[in-house]
Order: sequence, then C-alpha cells, then structure tokens
Amino acid sequence: MTSGAKADIAVIGMAVMGKNLALNMADHGQRVAIYNRSGNVTDEVMAENPAKKLVPAKTLPDLVASLERPRRLLVMVKAGAPVDAVLGDLVPLLEPGDVVIDGGNTFFPETQRREKALRDKKLHFVGMGVSGGEEGARFGPSLMPGGAKEAWDAIRPIFEAISAKTDSGACVTHVGPDGAGHFVKMVHNGIEYGDMQLIAEAYDLMSRGLSMSASEIGDVFTKWNQGPLESFLIEITGKVLAVTDPQTKKALVDLVEDRAGQKGTGKWTVQVALDLAVPIPTIAAAIDARVLSSMKDERIRASARVHGAVDAPKNVDKAATLANIHDALFAAKIGSYAQGLKLIRAASDEQKWGIDLKEMARIWKGGCIIRAKLLDTIMRAFDRDPKLESILADPELEKSVLAAQPGWRRAVAFGTSLGIPLPATTASLSYFDSYRTPRLPQNLTQAQRDAFGAHTYQRIDKPELGFVHTDWLGVEKK
Repeated sequence: MTSGAKADIAVIGMAVMGKNLALNMADHGQRVAIYNRSGNVTDEVMAENPAKKLVPAKTLPDLVASLERPRRLLVMVKAGAPVDAVLGDLVPLLEPGDVVIDGGNTFFPETQRREKALRDKKLHFVGMGVSGGEEGARFGPSLMPGGAKEAWDAIRPIFEAISAKTDSGACVTHVGPDGAGHFVKMVHNGIEYGDMQLIAEAYDLMSRGLSMSASEIGDVFTKWNQGPLESFLIEITGKVLAVTDPQTKKALVDLVEDRAGQKGTGKWTVQVALDLAVPIPTIAAAIDARVLSSMKDERIRASARVHGAVDAPKNVDKAATLANIHDALFAAKIGSYAQGLKLIRAASDEQKWGIDLKEMARIWKGGCIIRAKLLDTIMRAFDRDPKLESILADPELEKSVLAAQPGWRRAVAFGTSLGIPLPATTASLSYFDSYRTPRLPQNLTQAQRDAFGAHTYQRIDKPELGFVHTDWLGVEKK
C-alpha cells in the first residue's frame, strides 16, 4: 500500500474465520487493515501473506486511524463477552456514521441490544451471519447481514464481492433491521442440525438395517447427490464414508466415537420456536439426538439390560428399501425446511423485520452448509406466492412430498421394526401428518385441561358461546 493510503475495511480477530475473510477481501481488491489482541498473530498473518493488501495494526487506535470514512470494521471474535469487550474499547474511537459488523454466531437479542446502544451514539451496528466454514470464508461464504439500510449501503460492495456466487447472484442480501441477520443464521444452523440428523438416520438404516459397509453407503450417497437430494451435505457424506484409516485399513467413520457436539445455535432455535409457538419437531429431534449421543456410558450400560422387541423383516428387497430410504430422506428434508422457514416468518412478523423468504433461499444456494438443489424449488414456491403459509402447501413441493410419501412410511416402518431410532425422520413425518389433518386429538387434551383446571374450551357446534367450562367430573356419566 502506498504511503498515506487508507484501508477500506478492518478485520478484528485473526483466528481462522477472521483471517480467511480478510484474505478473501484482499483477493477482491480491498485494502484490509487487520488487528489481533495478540500482536504476534497479526505478524504471522503478514509474514504468511506478503503479497496481499493487508495493513497491520498493533493497537485499536492505530487500526481506526488507518481506515477511510465511514469506517467499516468487521469483528470476528468469540460470541458473548469478548464482543462487548471489543466494543467497549472500540466505540470511543469511532465517529458518527461508522459501521461495526459482528460476524460471529451471536444470539439475536444480544445483537438487538448492541445495535440500539450504538445507534444511540449515531453509529451503525450490523449483526451478520457467516456460513460456509473456513473454506467458505476464504473463497466465498453465504452472508446474512442485518442492521440499518444505511449500514448495508456502506458495506454492500465489499460483501457482494467476497460472497459465494450462483446463477441467482451473490449469496448475500440485506436480511432486515437489527437482529434479523443473526436470527436467520441461527435458523439456518437449526435446519443444518435437522439435515445432518436425517442423513445420519439414513446412514443407520443402511448400515444396521441392510448390513452395508461404509464404502457401499458412500457410493449410494454419491449417486443420490446426482438427483433431487443434491446438496453440500450429501456430497461430503459420500466423501467422508469413502475415507479409509491408513493404519487399520478400516473405514475411518467406523472408528469415530458416536458423540456429536453442538455450539448452541441449534438450542437457541428450539428455545425461540417455543417462545413463538412455532413447531419445529425435526430440528428439536436433531438436538435431542445429539444430547442422547453424549450419554455414551449410560447407553452402553442400558444396552446390556434393556432389550427391545425386535421383529426383523424377512427377505428384504435391498434395492426397494434403498429407494424408500431415499424418499424418506428427501421428504423429511422438505419438512425440516418448512419448519425453519415458518419460524423465520413468525419472528419477522413479530419483530417487523420484513424478511423476504425467497431471498433467504437464494442466498443459501451457495457458500453455506445447507446449500442444496431443493432451494431452487423453494425459490419458485415463493415466486408463485410470496405470502405462502408453508412450502408444504406449494403445488410443486406438495407433489414431491406426496410422491415420496409411500417410501417415507415404509422406511420408517422398516427402521422401527428393527429397533433403529429415527427421531428426526419420524418427527418430520408426524409434522406432515399433523399439518394435513383437519381435526387433531387435542379436543381431548383441551377437555382434560378443562376437567382438572377449568381452562375452558370452545364448542365446534356453538362458536358464538366463546370459551365455556363444564364440570366434567361432577356430571352424571352415561
């Protein structure tokens, strides 16, 4: 950089994601000021990338001084208290109109709090979801920024340049005000949890139900990735299952401990869904499955004494069963997306964010973990009806689910008969069946509530009466 030239944007935090986003920006012609609390990390990044347009800063005042106005600063530190610590040191150095962007996985109420606090100081705060992992950050992520429109205008050229690109454009858009971006990223991660659990259950059906090897199952997923299930997660599943441990010569996946971790975004998704009264059973089942997986020692003890009644099917048609598992995975996946999108709409309505669901499907088409061919179909659904209540009500998606429905039910029956747990697949099926049922058995639930707690109920034959109460336990029985 020539003497006296200013940087276009700063990145605070040189861990893998911050460093890769900074390098991505530099690759796209931006002059990027970089800062890390440990100065030696900044020195290492500079030494590793001598040809990049990077401007090192050893202090926050130096970093701020190196930037063009309005200043744009991307904070890539651990969510929570570290973000507040950075803001506490940074905000006094800024001037009206400057833009601070939090690119971590922050719970959206925290983003709303910070956005308001900075707005009161005439500063802009953007909560931006970043999806795609290390590779996405380096070569093209999906980005979900929320905040004021003026802030989006200030950062738009940079983030459109570095985001993933598909035939539908750059995988970034202004999601909505204050916490909208981080909310959408949270739900994205919830859908990701559901997707991964559904894939794991399909794998389990093939592994334990059909006695297939990891490499055989990998070949099936690779084949499935050429059809309607085409997605990043299906693609990498095929690749993961093909890896052999060089020492034991066994499939490496077979040597991996069956304990799955989580970072909190999935849990937040379920908590918020409960607050908004939006059912997301597939995503909730995926969270439960990870928690159950962590109970490894207890499960081992239980397996020695708790035996299920397993009625193994006879003369199983392998090809037909694989087709059923494919259809179950595809239909259950649609159900998971339907739940996540309804949650986004409910929050958008409550918070008055004005989130465009077609745009969310569009920016998820590239760069992010849940990128999938299905998103094109979802975009078309919202083209036909921007106010679509559920993607399950869209004619094209409804046709796909109905076509897959027989195989979906057969796959669930197959797994259940073998005692193979299918929490997410069955949750999606129950969601589908509940959604299409005009009269559910909660008439009995409400009658029970009125019987023991006088919670009242409404009569279908006399709606004009409103809420009424009956002494169910004191009346004469017939």
